[in-house]
Amino acid sequence: MFAGTAARRFTADFLMFLENPAQLSIDGGSAAVLFNKSVFALFGLLAPATGLLLLAALGGHLVQNRPNLSLERLKPDITKLSLVKGFKRLFGLDGAVNILKGVLKILLVGTAAVLAVWPDRARLATALDMTPAGVAGLALALVGKVLIASLIVLAALALADYIYQRQRFFARHRMTRQELKDEVKQSEGDPQVKARIRQIRLERSQRRMIAAIPHATLVIANPTHYAVALKYESGKMGAPVCVAKGVDHLALTIRKVAEEHGVPVVENPPLARALHAAVELDRKIPAEHYKAVAQIIGYVLKLADRSKFWRR
Repeated sequence: MFAGTAARRFTADFLMFLENPAQLSIDGGSAAVLFNKSVFALFGLLAPATGLLLLAALGGHLVQNRPNLSLERLKPDITKLSLVKGFKRLFGLDGAVNILKGVLKILLVGTAAVLAVWPDRARLATALDMTPAGVAGLALALVGKVLIASLIVLAALALADYIYQRQRFFARHRMTRQELKDEVKQSEGDPQVKARIRQIRLERSQRRMIAAIPHATLVIANPTHYAVALKYESGKMGAPVCVAKGVDHLALTIRKVAEEHGVPVVENPPLARALHAAVELDRKIPAEHYKAVAQIIGYVLKLADRSKFWRR
């Protein structure tokens, strides 16, 4: 890209060293002035290409990494002076991979350069017989081939290195199984604590149910497995309300407390199962069970009235 312009500027700035070397003065401060002019001329020749390469390097870095301005890196850290950690960095996995990458780059780029120049080896043997312009043209052609071959190899290596570094980055930052468990505990709570909370809630709910059984109107149960305690006050409630329910051991406890406090216990296995599945605590029974429950409540109330009559 910059070869033509660079060649013309180089010719204009340095031709004097070949055309009039005898007229160049190197006495006193003249040598320093000549040196400064030469350095600035070389800098002007190399600046465009070097600037483009610098921008390409910065752009490649920004594509792979987000900008992150931090002064933490400037703070002195005594741990960075550790010989053990330095040895690990040099001879650890990352250090070995970097050495391998460096050697691989040299071998591959060198091989690509040789293969690019190899077809023109016969022209190189006759280069001494060429004119300066011919030598310059041959050199430019060969340099172009070497650069193209090297760039192709380096692009392939850069892509492979990007994929490797990305995988290594995610591997280093991947959480361990224990860290995942700890994060779940922090975000969702410790399973043991949650289980203990559920147990406490269940115990409180059971105590509240047991305390409400003495005020129930009746208990509908099958022989052992299910029990549902209902409360109904005529004229005050639109439908009976479930104040306690349970299965197995809790069902036996409900029956026992009901019998101790004189609450009627009616055995109706199908209805007991249906009510246990359909009604929630402190909720009215579903409408489809009104008729069956009303018949049982009516029967219980009649028995209560008869009992009062015979007592009189």
